[in-house]
Amino acid sequence: MGDIVRALSALSTPAISDALDRLGIAGQAADIYPIDRQCRLAGRAYTVLYQPIDVMGGTVGDYIEEVPRGDVVVLDNSGRLDATVWGDILTMVAHRQGLGGTAINGICRDSSRAFDVGYPLFSRGHWMRTGKDRVKVAGQQVPVVLGNVRVRPGDVLIGDADGVVVVPAEREQEVLDVAAEIERAEEVIRREVGRGTSLREARRQLGYHALQTPRDT
Repeated sequence: MGDIVRALSALSTPAISDALDRLGIAGQAADIYPIDRQCRLAGRAYTVLYQPIDVMGGTVGDYIEEVPRGDVVVLDNSGRLDATVWGDILTMVAHRQGLGGTAINGICRDSSRAFDVGYPLFSRGHWMRTGKDRVKVAGQQVPVVLGNVRVRPGDVLIGDADGVVVVPAEREQEVLDVAAEIERAEEVIRREVGRGTSLREARRQLGYHALQTPRDT
């Protein structure tokens, strides 16, 4: 895990989300949630695009052993809820390889395996119906969509109990700096409130209501 990914992984998705808002970046992946709320996802995107199977046939793919250690597998199945693209065998291999997690624009199955091994698995839901003979891999390491967000290979994904955010690789340092600033401000507010300062006053002192507001340049 690189230094920037490690630093972003130490921050909450709400802080990163607020930083994205301030910077005018649409990076909050809608309707993508963790199977296990205790797991955190972090890494650079390794993308896989799916499409419905056709007369030419195809498979759901054997890409998993090509994914570099620490990367996050991002699977785009067009948000489908009727066919899975991830199951327990993939979870086992991904966990063994030390991947940073999996995020699916669609659904998974065998979700209990992710609980058992503590693997970060994020998706729109889980259901048992296989994607075999229903979908096929249409591309690897190509731009995809996660929720409502465009993801390119190498972008940074961070996930926690509140969902997944996507940080464009070319702006990752900028997002990190702003998110860290926001996290520090909110921590001061928490500390002041804990000391008995009124919430209104603590927020006023730290400019809470404008932390996510775009700045004039």
